[in-house]
This record gives sequence, structure tokens and C-alpha cells, in this order.
Amino acid sequence: MSISILEACRKRKRRPKIYGFHTFADSGCPINPAGPFRDNVRMFLRECAQLEDYNLDGMPIWCTLLVLETLSFVVPLYTIEEDVRSSNQRSCDQCRSTGWSKHFLSKRKYHVIIPIDGDWNRPLEVGLFDLHTHLLHGLIHSNGFGHLLCINGIEGGSKYLSGREIMDLWDRICTNLRVRKITIEDVSKKKSLDLRLLHGVAYGHPWFGRWGYRFSRGSFGVTEQNYNRAIEILSSLELDTIIRDFTGTDRCREIKQIFRCYRDMSETQLITLRDILRFMLTVKSCASIRKKSVMATAATPPYTSKPSLRMALQKKSLKKDKSIKCRRFSTVIATMDSRWSRKRLESAAEVIVNALKENNAKNIGHGGMSRQDVRDAARMHIGDTGLLDYVLKAMHNVIVESHIVHRYVNPTTRLLEYTIRELNKGVEVNESEQEVLEEPLLPGPLEHGTDVYREIAYLYVNVLLNYPAESRLVSLASQAVLDSKHIVKDWPFRDEAEQLLTYVCQVMPSFLDVEAKLTWKLAPGELVMVPLHATLLELKRRAEFALRDTYCIMEDLVITEVENMEEMEDEEVLFGVIESGSEVWFRGTGIDPESELRFEGGDDNWLVKCECGAEDDDGERMVACDICEVWQHTRCHGIEDSETVPPLFVCQGCCTSLAPLRTESAFKFESIEDHLLLPPATEFGAELTFMERYMDQ
Repeated sequence: MSISILEACRKRKRRPKIYGFHTFADSGCPINPAGPFRDNVRMFLRECAQLEDYNLDGMPIWCTLLVLETLSFVVPLYTIEEDVRSSNQRSCDQCRSTGWSKHFLSKRKYHVIIPIDGDWNRPLEVGLFDLHTHLLHGLIHSNGFGHLLCINGIEGGSKYLSGREIMDLWDRICTNLRVRKITIEDVSKKKSLDLRLLHGVAYGHPWFGRWGYRFSRGSFGVTEQNYNRAIEILSSLELDTIIRDFTGTDRCREIKQIFRCYRDMSETQLITLRDILRFMLTVKSCASIRKKSVMATAATPPYTSKPSLRMALQKKSLKKDKSIKCRRFSTVIATMDSRWSRKRLESAAEVIVNALKENNAKNIGHGGMSRQDVRDAARMHIGDTGLLDYVLKAMHNVIVESHIVHRYVNPTTRLLEYTIRELNKGVEVNESEQEVLEEPLLPGPLEHGTDVYREIAYLYVNVLLNYPAESRLVSLASQAVLDSKHIVKDWPFRDEAEQLLTYVCQVMPSFLDVEAKLTWKLAPGELVMVPLHATLLELKRRAEFALRDTYCIMEDLVITEVENMEEMEDEEVLFGVIESGSEVWFRGTGIDPESELRFEGGDDNWLVKCECGAEDDDGERMVACDICEVWQHTRCHGIEDSETVPPLFVCQGCCTSLAPLRTESAFKFESIEDHLLLPPATEFGAELTFMERYMDQ
């Protein structure tokens, strides 16, 4: 529910500060902090937010009101400070899966949240951090490293804000507060399409790439080199090569027609898969396609290849306008005498709609789905066939969520079929009678060029995900891109203050010397600023304060010396001795090596060593060998995510040691044929090895 500006002011005890949504956090609007994040976020809360009169399980809440100028209502932006020492969730799962598990545990986490529209007028509740419905949820540790946990625009449930507008706001906030690095586990989708694959092929980077996010680390052993090569392989696929590889399949004709349609529309040559996907993504709506096609047709002599498009457009314009009444499913079941509850009926309807949507993505332009096929697909989720039959009987010209379900008899097969389409925004809804006037969905294939998304989905499913088996490389490349979910944006260090010296201060406690150098990468240092003529002693004290303020393990830190500056006296001036922007290493005391509040990844020292090459937790499902206790991916051992882990699991290495004569290494391959003959349990390891061998050529 939207909040008007007047209502927002009335609810506050004192007049709130209200900022423009699209300009907030621009440089100097309303603040221009120049310090490290731990100081900048405090300034932000003091100057730009108002403390709420309630808390969230003991955590203070600040609210910043942002006005949407065009709509004249405000959006609440909440900032919640979580004290890690009193938190139920001290370690950070995102840090663990993104490679930051050995970062020192920060004392505070700052959650930046815009709730879903319907919760704007409600107080925040316990359990807020576990929801994935927020329009925005970002988490930033007090050292400036953080994670974007979720973002939901129009397709994610927002009525007013697009995903791009929300991302622009988040990026401005991060830049203004001078965060250091932000990661994202990119699982963003456009309906059923993974954007990291679709945009990766079309633009060379994921959807978040327009804000500077790039590859951070891959799952299942995928390296940045693997990822870049996979993008190159997919984007450089020539359209003529695709047609040749699909020759002899039932998909060849459809793919050829899609290619011909958009090649005719484009003013430039479309040669590769990247060319055509990028062109299709720039076409914003069916109206814009028709407009462009009509213009092209008008300017083309009758002997060119354009008549097919012109005839299709003329046919469409000559269709008779015919409307039917559609009712919302919730209204339909309200008038039915059913032994099932309303909730179960609506749940079954949603399952049926999801089955129809999935069928649409796989079978573009090939009519509907038979009643038996719909029933079989829904039975995968609902075992009560009586319930399914009851709901299917009622699903004729009904609206479920944002889709319309139609039912008709196929004139060829004489079977009852179901189709689904999105509820258009321009359709008029009579809320009092719960009815909608809608043009009926005509069975049979659509004219090419009239539904860009469906045709993009067809190419995505059939070319990127189900390329003919003879050309295995395309499938390997697609899988490598899909396995590259962790992306990161780095805000480079800016040494801009002329009257200050800035240093990256790092502590090397004596108890960590050997362990740190041999087993894991050191945690990042802290930014410390001192006056231009500060002494060495002042740098020690400020570094001490910054590190104590930031990390749990350093709460009692006492800095004793500075590396490579043992001969320098505390009273000596730093200017001219240590260049601003340099790393400075300290040794100190007061750090408890046995503390539970040590690392962001927790104190678990479990070992990862999988056949795919992974040697660290990447957030994917794993299983530990019951003999060596080494963790490995379930997928790499042929265990599907839907399957339970066997009660006894022994890895291949232990099997080899127990029965060396019966086992061969899965990583010795001489040819593609050898790879294709591998058993399922080692298939992925083979795929990765084969891809690495190809990339080395």
C-alpha cells in the first residue's frame, strides 16, 4: 500500500526529512562523506534517517523516506543495525560461499531494506531477514564488504518500482557510503529464463553487469577463464551453423523461421547468436515490432523478401475483434460447493498454471497442452487426482494470478487442450463483478515477430539448453555460465583528501603468522585516516581504535609495533616517510586465538576437495565421505538435488585405495569419445576436464 507525502508527515512525531527517490545518494545529495564505510554509515544514519520508536528484536531501526516524484508518494528505506555478538546468526553464509570465509568477523551488520509495497504502512517484524520478497535487501558488514541479498522489481511483485530503478538506488547508496566490495549470488530470472546466461550471451556480462558487477567465482570448479571462454563460444555461434546442426530435428523449421523473421526486421546483418539475441532484447514490445515491420514493408519493392511479413501483419489487422468474459479463479470457487478448502483449490490451480507456463517455454508456437498432459504434470506435485480433476473442470476462461487459462477442443486431435497467456495491462477489469473482457487465445502457432519473449524463450531452451548432442561443447559452455552465479563489484580505494593521509592498516598477530601464510589468504585491512602531520604514535592509536571498532576478535587489541619501521620513534612525523595509500602492517597483543567470534565463515575447518576441482565451499549442495570426511558436490557424484543423500557415502579416492584394481581415474581423457563413454557418477568431472582441454587449445 502506497504512502502519500501528507500521510508520511502526519505519522511522524517530528517533521521527517524527505528525499527524491531518483536523486538520493547522488554525490553531495544529501551528504558527501569522505571517510571509511564504518564512519560514513554513522553519518548517514545521523543526517539522513530518523530513528523509529520501536526495535526489531533489540536491533535499532532507522527510516529514510524517499518520494517518487511522478506518483507523489513515498517509499520507506529502512536501515537496521545488527550487533553480531548478540545475534542468533553470527557467521555469514554469503561470505562463506563467496570466498570471504576467512575475513575477520565484523561487529556490526547493516541491513538496508525496502519492503514489498503492501508492507510500507506496517511496522517491521521478527523474521524480516529471512524473507525474499523485499524490493531491496542489502547487507553490509562494518568493514565495508557486503552482499546484495535480493531485489524485486515489477515482475517480483512491485507495483511501482522497476528492478533497474531499485538497482540504481542501491548502487548510488554503495558509492556514496564508500563500500569496498559487494557480492551477488545471481539467480535473477526473466520469467523462466536465467538472465546470467541470456544476458551473458547477448551482452558479454550478466544483467547486473550494467552496474559494474563481474565474475567473482564459479561453482563446481568453474574458473574465470572457463567462464570467459564459455561466453565466447556461445556468443560467436553463427546462425547458419545452428541451422545446420539442427537439420533433421523437429526444431529446425521453427528456429529457421525465427532467424529469418528477425534478420528481415534488422537494419544490420545478424550473423551470430549474440547478434540476434541482442536485437531481440532491444525490441521492447509487439507494437514496436509491428511499427518497424510496417515501415520496412512500405519502403520495400514487391519483389523482395518482405511480403511474408506484410501479409502476416495484414492478416492480423483483419481479425475480427471478439471479446469473452473471464472470471478470477477465486470468484469461481467461491460459488462452488467443494469438499476441498479454498486454499487447496487455489494451490492446485497455481500448480496447473506453472505446468502450462513450463510447457509454453519449451514448446513455443505449438498449440496447447492436452488435459491428460496437464494432469500428469500436476501430479508430480499433488497426489490427489480427485482434486486435480475438480480444478481442471473449473479452469475455463479463468484468471489465476497474472495469467488467463483457456480451454478448447483441438480440431485436429479432437482432444481437450489448455492454453495460458499473460493478463495484459491494458485489459479492463470489473472488480465489482470480478470479470475481465479479454480477446480469446487462438490455438495454433503465433505469427513470428508478434511475441518476442516467447521466441527468445524458444531459442534459450532449444539452442542454449538443448543443443544437439553431437555438438557437446555448446551444452558444456552453457552449463559453465549457469554455474557462475557469484559476481562482485569492487569500489576502488580513493585517496582524495588533500589534508589527510590514508593507510590500509593490517594486523599480523604472531599466532597467525605461519598459519596465514601457508593455508589461506589474509583478511583485508582497514582504512585509517590521519592528519597530514600526524606522528607514528597517532597512527597506531587510530589504527587500534578502527580495528577494535570493526572486528570482534580485536576488541582488546594493543598495537605494539609497525613492520619495517622498528627503528622509527613514536614521535616522528609520517609525512614523507610512508606514502599515503600504502599498506601498513602492525603486530599486536590482546587477540584471543581461541575465540568463537573469529571469522565470517565460522570456526568450521571442514575440507572441500571435489572431482570438479572445487576446494572451498561454493554454496552448492555437498556430501562428506564417511571415510576421509572430505566434502564433495552431490551433483558431481550423480546425486540429484531432489534425491536424498545415501546413508553411507564413500568418495572415489577412498574407493581407489580400497579396491585399486577396479577403479580408474576419471580425469585421463584423450578424446571426446572417451568423455562421452564415462559413467554417470563421473560425468561432470569429465565435462569440466574436456572443457579445460578445449580452452587450452
